[in-house]
Parts: sequence; structure tokens; C-alpha cells
Amino acid sequence: MTTGRHSAVELDPSLDDYQLASALVREAGQLALLMRMAGLQSQQKTSVSDVVTAADHAAEAYVLEQLRRCRPEDGILGEEGASVPGTSGRTWVIDPVDGTYNFLHGSTYWCSAIALKDSSDVLLGAIFQPEEDKLWLGGSTRHATLNGESLGVFRDNNGSRNGTPVGELGAATYIHPTWLMDPMCAMPWHAAATSAAALRMLGSGSCDLGRVADGQLGCWFQHSCPEWDWLPGKAIVRAAGGATDTVRINGLEWFMAGGTTAVRELRAALESGSVA
Repeated sequence: MTTGRHSAVELDPSLDDYQLASALVREAGQLALLMRMAGLQSQQKTSVSDVVTAADHAAEAYVLEQLRRCRPEDGILGEEGASVPGTSGRTWVIDPVDGTYNFLHGSTYWCSAIALKDSSDVLLGAIFQPEEDKLWLGGSTRHATLNGESLGVFRDNNGSRNGTPVGELGAATYIHPTWLMDPMCAMPWHAAATSAAALRMLGSGSCDLGRVADGQLGCWFQHSCPEWDWLPGKAIVRAAGGATDTVRINGLEWFMAGGTTAVRELRAALESGSVA
């Protein structure tokens, strides 16, 4: 496939799902990075910090083309508009550039991410951060890895993080400033934020979730996540032995990931911000 002067490889349909997901995010991320190096302009979507670039569209178009060729029976859903019905009961969920605001402003904290789901749950996730050369992978039939190395921070042995309370952990999160003006959102967020030992707001949910899986971040919470921002990381955190959860509070859906104790405590903190 060729997108302007940037080319990406055609993938082998005989790759298994994990190999295919890894190759897709690696190629999409490298394509986006090449396009940024050549110069990009952006367009606002919903706000000055919610932007899209030609690299987002090109990377999604690449993944779409490869999936239609390699997995013609599967459905496809992409952040930038890809929508293909399938017949297999499985759907690939694409985030071509997660953290576009970071990407556009020269930060390395962005990634390409993909998940495969069926009608009951997410099956696998892959996240690739090109400028850090980090590829997280994991799913229901494969333990989570970072660049091929097994992740063990949540394993049930001495030192497992599953029992660590949220008050001893740094929590990654994201909330747009305008949401802080809405008490229905701000109260649960504040309760969860103040329960953690420290806060990190870095601008890419999938990069955050990869780092929860590998132990660099303690836990994570955010509201109103679309599937492409949630499912890749959800699959990887669970494949690492961690926990995930969702809860609806004041009309908003909240998403959490981390060790079992931290997720339970984050949920309780969020629920304490509920308005009866």
C-alpha cells in the first residue's frame, strides 16, 4: 500500500491474530511517524485539544486495507470512521494514533493501538509506541508482553501488585478541563484522584494502560472512553494478571485498571461522588 510518498508493507494473511495485531500497530505507528516528520497540519474535532491529522487517517486506512485482505470475515471499527460489518462475530477496533495532541506537538507519548473483540468480550490488544519502540501485546489466550518479554507485576507471588492499595500508587488519568466545571463529573473524579498517592495525566490512555500492565504506572481511571481508547489496554492489563472494571455514576461511564485492590478502591472512591 502507498500513501503519498510513505509506503507500508502488505501483511501475510497466514499470521495468527497476535502476530497480525503486532504487525498492524507497528506499521501504522511507523507510517504516522514518517508523515509527522514530513510535516502535518491538523483539524479540530470537538476542541482545541481534540485534533486529527492526515497521519491519523492514513494509518487507519492502512490498517483497514490490511484487515479487509487478511481477515475478510471480521468486522472493523475505527476512530476515524472505519466501519465494516463482519460475518464472523469478531470485530477489530482501531486507534491509528492515540494521543494525537501529543503527536502533533512533538511528544513521544502517543501510540497506535488495536483490539480484537467478539460479542462477549475483548480477545486481544496490541499497543505500539513508535518513538519509544515499545510494543505491548496480550489477550485471553496469551500472557501480556512488552517487546516479547513477559510482564509479571500482577502475578500472584510475593511482590504482586494486586494487593497494593490505591493510596500507595500513582494513578494515571485524563479529564478535559471543561468537564471539571460539571459537578456530576468533577465530584467522582476528585474523589478518585485524591485517593491516590500521586497523579499522572500524560495524554494517551493506551500508553497509560500499557504502563499499568508493565508496572510503570500504578493504576488508571477515566470516564467516557470509546472502545478504541479502552479495549486494547483492557486486554493487555488483564493478560498481565491485573484487573479492570467499569461503573456508571451520575450518568457517566467510568473505566478503571490496575491491581485488584486498587481497582476496587478506585470504584468505591468514584461511587462516593455519586449524587442520589
